[in-house]
Parts: sequence; C-alpha cells; structure tokens
Amino acid sequence: MVGYQIIEPTAPQVPIVISVPHCGTLFPSELIEQYVPELALAPDDTDWFVDKLYDFAPSMGITMITAQYSRWVIDLNRDPQSKPLYSDGRIITALCPTTDFLGNPIYVDNRTEVATEEVARRVEKYYWPYHQKLQELLKKIHAQFGCVLLWDCHSIRQYVPTIRKEKFPDLILGDADETSCSKALIETSLKNLSAANYKLQHNDPFKGGYITRAYGKPINHFHALQLEMSKVNYMDDAEKKYESIRAEKVRHLLRKNFEELIVALTPSPLP
Repeated sequence: MVGYQIIEPTAPQVPIVISVPHCGTLFPSELIEQYVPELALAPDDTDWFVDKLYDFAPSMGITMITAQYSRWVIDLNRDPQSKPLYSDGRIITALCPTTDFLGNPIYVDNRTEVATEEVARRVEKYYWPYHQKLQELLKKIHAQFGCVLLWDCHSIRQYVPTIRKEKFPDLILGDADETSCSKALIETSLKNLSAANYKLQHNDPFKGGYITRAYGKPINHFHALQLEMSKVNYMDDAEKKYESIRAEKVRHLLRKNFEELIVALTPSPLP
C-alpha cells in the first residue's frame, strides 16, 4: 500500500488540489501490534470523515489526495526534521507520536519516544510517498494553469484542553500569517466562510501546519490554505458519528467558496 489515495476529478480539472492528511485509520502490519489494541481500532486523533465531507469536490474539477495510514504512524503535517510548528507552550504531538492529544500512551510498551532510526525509516517509507505525490500533483496543475491552490483539510475536537483551555471556534483559516497564499484568495475565503452562522478565526489558534507552510509560495503562484474545523460542525455532539444535516450546511459553504476561488484562479479568456 502506498499510503494515500488519489480521487481524480469527474469534471474538467481546475487549479485546486485538496489534501486530507489526517483521515487515515490504518496501521501497517509491521507496526500494528506495537499499539494499544483498543486505541488502534479507532485512533482518537483522526480527522474523522473529513474525506467524506469534501467528497463533492471532484465533481467541481478538484483533485483530492487522502491519507490511508493513521497519523499515529507518522504525522504528514509535521516538519520531517521535527521542527516545532508553535512555540507558545501548547502540547504538540511529535512526527511519530507516542501519546494522543490528551497525553494518553498509544504504545503497548508505554514508550515516551520513537527511536531516531525508526523515525527516519518511517519518514522514508510512509511520509515521503504522500508528499512526493502531492508535489507531483501541484506541479502538474501549476504547469497547466500557471497557478494552483492547495487546500489542506483538518478537523479537531471542539475541546482539547492540552492545546487550548477554551473551546475551538467553528472554523479556523490558516495561511502562516498571510505568507502562504495571495491576499486576494485569503480575502475571498474569509468573506465566504464568514457568510454563514459559524464562528470564524484567522490564523488563531492554528496558522497552518507543515503542508501549508512548505507548499505555499505565492510569489511563484503556488498558494496554500489550511481549514481547521470543530468536528461538531459535521458530526454528532459526541463527535463519534457523521451527521448528515450538519455536514450538508458545511458542504454548501465550502462549495460556494470553491466556486469563487476557481473564478479567482482561472484567467479570463482573451477577447
């Protein structure tokens, strides 16, 4: 298994790629027995159903790449050299985590770190294939259109006290303090995402992870935005099940935003 799935567009290609790096729930057979069995059955830090939430995108001409392995194997949205994303005291799980977000051990042997050699092996085997494919998609679409937008999709429990003492807002748009994307595309997304009855914040408390920061080079017309959202916006109150009525409201908002982003990204034909 390569560790990712590509969902090709079912309409003419547009200059957007959607990445869902934390929806995976699988564990390689060589590693599965190392994890606490009951936790590995449903890894709690999964961005549950985010790939399903966005499954309308291919019909708009958008290519999707989704992860298949759990972020507990290796976190595709962390720096491959384990450089921290934030320095404000919050708990940040490692490139190869040993606990969940709440600090509970996920390995049978209660290890507090994954050996350096093992991290390097997982980077080569499970991390780079996703990133190399993502780079390939971005370059191909950039060559076709002269620009491309990477939309990196995430979700999180509404309340994670190890990261933030209060509840998270509904939607958080991240662009590395407006360095990963053009101002026009940022403003388009902020306008559309704030048009519904959701609490929207910008770069707070998340600015975008490694994917947004690494691939967003607006000076070269490679743009990247991250959208984090509280799971209760598309799941039930217990954050266990997909809730279709809630999800459809979010999907409608996302569709509208992508429609306007496509217009902004696609040059008008010459008269």
